[in-house]
Amino acid sequence: MAGLLVVAEVSADGSLARISSEVATAAQQLRASGAGEATGVVVAADPDAAAAELAGYIPRVLAVAEPAAAEHAWASIAAERVAEIVKREQPSHILCGAGPDGRDVAGFLSALLGWGVLVNATALAWTEGKPTVEMSAFGGKLVTTSTFNGDEGIVTIRPNVVAAEALPATGSVETVALDGSLAQPTVTVAERVAEARAAAPIEEARVIVSGGRGVGSLDGFRVVEELAAALGGAVGATRAAVDSGWINYSQQIGQTGKIVKPRLYLALGISGAIQHKVGMQTAETIVAINRDADAPIAEFADLLVVGDLFEVAPAILAELRARSGRT
Repeated sequence: MAGLLVVAEVSADGSLARISSEVATAAQQLRASGAGEATGVVVAADPDAAAAELAGYIPRVLAVAEPAAAEHAWASIAAERVAEIVKREQPSHILCGAGPDGRDVAGFLSALLGWGVLVNATALAWTEGKPTVEMSAFGGKLVTTSTFNGDEGIVTIRPNVVAAEALPATGSVETVALDGSLAQPTVTVAERVAEARAAAPIEEARVIVSGGRGVGSLDGFRVVEELAAALGGAVGATRAAVDSGWINYSQQIGQTGKIVKPRLYLALGISGAIQHKVGMQTAETIVAINRDADAPIAEFADLLVVGDLFEVAPAILAELRARSGRT
């Protein structure tokens, strides 16, 4: 038994989910350290487009067409088909994304295969024939390193902890036909609701402007939104801002929200508690505006502006508008 199997996710439009390109890259990095061959698998009603994309990140991709995935919840269906692939391919470890679908499919696979799961990996390495997995615990206050007791296991990898890197040459795609009907119960999707949001998901934004408790109110949060719009970026928030009802949970960044990796992260009224830090600390440049010069965010921000955000942010906004010729 050797090798890695990457379970890929497919977006609503049939394209490869971004997190899957990151997981495939992680598999390639482990392969370079001696983990064996890396193979990707795409299970979908129409897997062709996503499989072709995945082949740009991993040398061998298995495409499994499963019509039931069109109108039913994906995770249980994908897990059952992947379990069949596991019996054929005999990989030692399975890698999935740590998003909602990835977590579900990992749980189903654990039950079907009897394999253990290490969740929410923030870093991986290959040591003595097994993956070692770093995970954040106790709200980000502790980082643990774990591995498996046995020779096989499942790892879920958090978004944005690995930068996706395409292969020098595109890999191959193999169409796999699996016989037999699904044995596990399926869940019919009764309705799909598309949330109105920015052109790019917050996880993919190159610029993010975030507000925290220091913004003070729903009205106060407007300056965050205006500054994000002027910079062509996305709006983020801390848990405190979300819990106060100033912004939707989908924009929450941190231990219990999204992990982001923008080029610029502008933090307004954010103290920098560890729970928020774990979600944005990998940003290329972190600029913070805070009245408290001793706020925790000062320790890891690239630039700290000590001042009232309701004075500093409008001044930045005015300068941006002046440069663009807007009033």
